[in-house]
Amino acid sequence: MNEQVLKGRVALITGASRGIGEAVAKAYARAGAHVVLTARNTRALESLDDQIRGEGGTATLIPLDLLDFAKVDTLGPALAEKFGRLDIFVGNAGMLGTLGPLGHTDAKEWDQVVGLNLTANFRLIRTLDPLLRASDAGRVIFVSSSAAEGYRAYWGAYAATKAALESLARTYKSETEQTSIRVNIVDPGKTRTKMRAAAFPGEKPETLKTPDDITGVFLDLAMPGCSRNGERLRAQA
Repeated sequence: MNEQVLKGRVALITGASRGIGEAVAKAYARAGAHVVLTARNTRALESLDDQIRGEGGTATLIPLDLLDFAKVDTLGPALAEKFGRLDIFVGNAGMLGTLGPLGHTDAKEWDQVVGLNLTANFRLIRTLDPLLRASDAGRVIFVSSSAAEGYRAYWGAYAATKAALESLARTYKSETEQTSIRVNIVDPGKTRTKMRAAAFPGEKPETLKTPDDITGVFLDLAMPGCSRNGERLRAQA
């Protein structure tokens, strides 16, 4: 996209070091946004920063383990000091966990999946809420999954947390209806990511769309003029 449709906007993307998060970060930067990138992998973030700056974009890197909730709580104040507001928040970071029967699920891993997929997003909402309200058009996008719908055997922690994340998103939408904030959910569909490969090891990756192929919906939902609110959108038909 050559048009700077997000020029001057500040966008935070979690899980930005690879996959969908990386693709969205590059798309936003090309559209003119200053992107704030979080992930655990500092080297991957630095590589992404090089790509963004090489294309004329700008970024701020924040290496962060979202399971370190005390550090997550400091994110809002840090961004407030630097930017004074936040225009776009994409809650993308997620953890699949080991697929298998609930009776065989490791309790520690369950807590990690719940912590990253659900609790971290609650902590992010809490610390970022004042900044999103300070924007003239705060946009919040949570990345979910088809696993949140129906009942899928062996997907216990992942499916449960994605369903809960969607409920969390709709709750936040209801609480911010009288503000300029818009909250939506994106189901990426079958996308060529490492998580998808881990879940479906027999699948041919060349048959799947790449993360770059599905960034259009993320751009649309980030626009200041976007009126969608509380919706669940599929990135692929």
